[in-house]
Amino acid sequence: MDAKKEQLIRELTGLFENCPGNTVDAAHALPGCEGLVIFDEPIFGVSSADDPLYLKFKDKEVIGDNFMLPSEWLPEAGSVISFFLPFTERVKQSNRGDPETTSPEWLHGRIEGQAFINELTRRMKAFLESRGWEACVPALDPRFAVRTSELPADDPKGVHIASNWSERHVAYASGLGTFCLTRGLISAKGVAGRYASIITSERFEPDERPYKGVYDYCIMCGACISRCPAGAISLEGGKNQIKCKAWMDQMKVRWSPRYGCGKCQIGVPCESRIP
Repeated sequence: MDAKKEQLIRELTGLFENCPGNTVDAAHALPGCEGLVIFDEPIFGVSSADDPLYLKFKDKEVIGDNFMLPSEWLPEAGSVISFFLPFTERVKQSNRGDPETTSPEWLHGRIEGQAFINELTRRMKAFLESRGWEACVPALDPRFAVRTSELPADDPKGVHIASNWSERHVAYASGLGTFCLTRGLISAKGVAGRYASIITSERFEPDERPYKGVYDYCIMCGACISRCPAGAISLEGGKNQIKCKAWMDQMKVRWSPRYGCGKCQIGVPCESRIP
């Protein structure tokens, strides 16, 4: 890693360490969750904004023509910084138990965890701009949108849900990991956690992708199939989004305004590492 990028990662890691919201306070804690730390330290990957892989994401077999290139979000785009925030052991351990119930700790990871990521990426954007570089966080941009397309009745995936900026695909392009049966992304720290990214006009040395195939890190063991309470995963079709969403909707009714599941990410070989 060159010195310029190494310094950037140190500074962004410092922002993570000092950003409020990674510990659940008493005012918002579900029973037993006061003081819960949600995320461990992030790992980072960097890709060039003009990497040809981004154009490939526009293919209908990947994301689709609604995917916006880094330069469409930020005309002067130079680099894309992606990062993975692994859930802490406490969050992961709590959700390994009852297959029919999502743990309160995991619900905090899904909801308060995302609120923390939103604040962290705002601070990252402000930091990059303070250096005189332009920056954009697509997930927080008003242009961010999700498109749902129906698939043929015999397609085991059910529907094709595609946002115009995919954190998982960006992480794949940035060398952080490869996909798995659940449509998640397996990083060096596993699959249990959250991804985020930011585009900047400054150019940094891209990370190499230490893989060639989209599913190189997935051993297709099928452990996630038996873990899924919705029966939404199969070796033939991966994750059926309709079945998954129906189960998540049940959890939302039960835990409103929080929701989540995550059973397919826990108690599997890829939970915290590359199998």
